[in-house]
Amino acid sequence: MGRRVLLAGGAVALGALATDALEAEVNAATLSGSLPRKVDVVVVGGGIAGLVTADRIARRGRSVLVVEARDRVGGRVLNHGLRTGGTIEAGGAFIGPTQNHIKALADELGIATFKEYVDGNNVYVSSNPLVGRQEFKGTVPPDPTILLDAALALTRLDEMAAEVPVDAPWAHPKAAQWDAITLGQWLSSNTLNSKGIDNLIKSWTQPGFGADPDQLSLLYVLHYIACSGNETHVGTFERNSDTAGGAQESRFVGGSQRVPLALARKLGDRVALAAAVTRIEHADGRAVVHTTRGRVAARRVVVAAPPKQVLDIALPGMPAGRRTLLSKMQMGRLMKCDAVYETPFWREDGLSGFGLADSGAVRVAFDNGVRNTGHGILLAFVGGSTWRQYGSLSRAERRAAVLQGFARMFGDKALKPIEYTEHDWTHERWTRGGPVAIYPPRVMATYGHHIHRPYGRVHWAGTETSTYWTGYMDGAVRSGKRAAVEVLEKL
Repeated sequence: MGRRVLLAGGAVALGALATDALEAEVNAATLSGSLPRKVDVVVVGGGIAGLVTADRIARRGRSVLVVEARDRVGGRVLNHGLRTGGTIEAGGAFIGPTQNHIKALADELGIATFKEYVDGNNVYVSSNPLVGRQEFKGTVPPDPTILLDAALALTRLDEMAAEVPVDAPWAHPKAAQWDAITLGQWLSSNTLNSKGIDNLIKSWTQPGFGADPDQLSLLYVLHYIACSGNETHVGTFERNSDTAGGAQESRFVGGSQRVPLALARKLGDRVALAAAVTRIEHADGRAVVHTTRGRVAARRVVVAAPPKQVLDIALPGMPAGRRTLLSKMQMGRLMKCDAVYETPFWREDGLSGFGLADSGAVRVAFDNGVRNTGHGILLAFVGGSTWRQYGSLSRAERRAAVLQGFARMFGDKALKPIEYTEHDWTHERWTRGGPVAIYPPRVMATYGHHIHRPYGRVHWAGTETSTYWTGYMDGAVRSGKRAAVEVLEKL
């Protein structure tokens, strides 16, 4: 497969073909064979962060090996081919303004993007019979019981976040105070209709963190908002939460997993799949990485795995503060559910496909359509307490609940899809949740400074270690670049 296929991002069919062909080529090169005895750098984890790290190191002429426990690359980025045609994302999907690092990487790899459909009205469904179903524009629904509270609370969160140093939130004078309470507690103390605001904010925290406001440190949330920008643009809640002009503005033609697949193709046999790491030790002036496919000696190691997964690796000598941080960070609980329809019927009704609800299986919905197929697709994020309520149901029961949630927003036509699919990230052995590792109270202010501090010959990457767009693909790219610079300076 030549470079011309990678550059043919304008058509969905070619995008899907490129994904399938890339995956077959990558797997053929990386699922078997012996590992090298030694390299300059071993990278643990074949997600975007690890692959970017390895690519940057290889560009400098250094020997590098990526070891990945799964039988695929991409980590929390995973494509899903629909029976009815086209490719959607089972994992990370969106990019938006100020996410310049992932966009530049995609451009370099010849992977195009397309804008999410946003024309028409959004929908809000309230369980309060006096409010009911409303259509609206903008970020905040016109629910009179929460409108003023929401406007004031979001403005205040933006103001507080603007004070937080993105590279050291624990250094803020109020870090300990803000870290001692949850976002939910802060909302309760700073709003009149705290229950209504809590339900609204869940529509942001459940898909973004896989958690509810009462599980998240206020300091962590402020840092997360502050990260939603770059070196020249202050992070805001709106940029993080919005579609047009926000973090959900665009997607990749052919699916986001094309990015890590294309990186792995460049690296070739420098990637080893089905090679779970069991131990990393220091010996004789080297680091020795033990995997299920053999061991490799290296001058440096970069661990680019979700924080909880690191605890499965024996790491003699790892600082106690780092170990405590990893043990206290928690993976969010999230699944993505998509329903495919013959046509995007909601558009004919003047609706954007974006919806919010304060109850039910669908707390937030997106138009997840794939260009040029003609079909309509609705996406629901089921996270946090909503996941706890519906994640344990049978697939048939959950499907019915999700479709009913879509119907409350967009009408009874939503009850009759031609295809339904879901992916629960808590069932992924090498992730155990998603989309990001979260900070409960009293962790970030005390232990957060360990998040990317190297020890011995071991360095750290992964979206959770990024100073901007932590939890996103852009954060993963940024972290890989930083880790590569750290390591190259030591070689």
